[in-house]
Amino acid sequence: MTGRVLIVDDERGVCELLDAGLKKRGFRTAWRTSAAEAFELLGVEDFDVVVTDMTMRGMSGLDLCERIVQNRPDLPVIVITAFGSLDTATSAIRAGAYDFVTKPFELDALRLTVERALRHRALREEVRRLRRAVADAHGYEQILSGSPVMRSVFDLLDRIADSDTSILITGESGTGKELVARALHQRSRRSEGAFVAVNCAAVPDALLESELFGHARGAFTDAKGARSGLFARAHGGTLFLDEIGELPIGLQPKLLRALQERVVRPVGADEELPVDVRLIAATNRDLETAIEERRFREDLYYRINVVHVDLPPLRSRGADVLLLAQHFLEHFATVKARPIQGLSAPAAEKLMAYAWPGNVRELQNCIERAVALARYDHITVDDLPEKIRTYRRSHVLVSSDDPTELVPMEEVERRYILRVLEVVGGNKSQAAQILGFDRATLYRKLERYGMRGGRSIDPKP
Repeated sequence: MTGRVLIVDDERGVCELLDAGLKKRGFRTAWRTSAAEAFELLGVEDFDVVVTDMTMRGMSGLDLCERIVQNRPDLPVIVITAFGSLDTATSAIRAGAYDFVTKPFELDALRLTVERALRHRALREEVRRLRRAVADAHGYEQILSGSPVMRSVFDLLDRIADSDTSILITGESGTGKELVARALHQRSRRSEGAFVAVNCAAVPDALLESELFGHARGAFTDAKGARSGLFARAHGGTLFLDEIGELPIGLQPKLLRALQERVVRPVGADEELPVDVRLIAATNRDLETAIEERRFREDLYYRINVVHVDLPPLRSRGADVLLLAQHFLEHFATVKARPIQGLSAPAAEKLMAYAWPGNVRELQNCIERAVALARYDHITVDDLPEKIRTYRRSHVLVSSDDPTELVPMEEVERRYILRVLEVVGGNKSQAAQILGFDRATLYRKLERYGMRGGRSIDPKP
């Protein structure tokens, strides 16, 4: 990471030494031998970091730090001191310094501190930009994004919104599949009709047929009156079948007939009823593997999968993490009447580093919790859940020479599968191709290693 650094020290030799050392390490530098001259230079030239000695003739480094914080709060200051006491460190931090280093120090150690300061400033700039971006953001209905991958999704949604084509939405849990389905309904010619949603995994198998198609009076015990099903309620509108991969195999032929013939037969009834619905289905399962395992009918799959919309996981949407975090922050701050303005730079860095296995839903819950716990006018790292504060990306490395630190081959395979899935954004077909498995084998391994939907239930570092 490069940036422009202003060096301040009243000893010319020290300035020249730091100037040469930081330039050698890729930074662009300038230096001054007095704090007053340095502050004057900051008024006419732009710098990313200031590195200043603490004890100087005239204006001290602490005084310079305080003046910079008052006039340029976005500019991080690193204070160099020969006194490594706690009091000295406290004075520097209280003056607004980003960090301090004590003499003697290695130039590589100073380089690392400068790089951290540059990342800190970049994140603060990003947070400020996101606050403006949230107000000006363009999305699709209530779906907020600025990432290229989501713009491609929005373009596809625009092209299919006003048709009656059946749509299959796939993606990991928490990516917003129902939100997309509702957006499609709102932009369709059926928007005046009903949007009826059912989670196929949440309704007991014995009741799902009646829930979808209705039942006649006396069709079963306690059926004291006729009841219309969800198909009938969605007549003229949209029927959204979430988690369609959990639909019982015995019920799938009846669903297929309803979609093909546009009629439904309530349980226990003799006559069929015409229905006019647009079907949108969603799943976080790999239906092609389910077909191979005879858990899902191939003919039904092709009937519901006329247009396929694949929602990318949050971890592959780049800066959308911070854009959505700021959006949720403003929402919950308003709802809970909390004076929270934004994210601190270290908190933003933690959010960007985390893999978000629960996707947008997990991020929303995280920010709601952080707003409730925040003690300042911004969210800090301490306000985030522990698993986000302590998260470290997994790497498949065998670097130890200590036999006690080596892991079994199964654990190496588990970590590698998880890493491949993370890199390909949860696309199991692509992951299986990279790993050299067929999809059925990959799914068996996911089950064996406790990975649901391509993520570890109990992730290990």
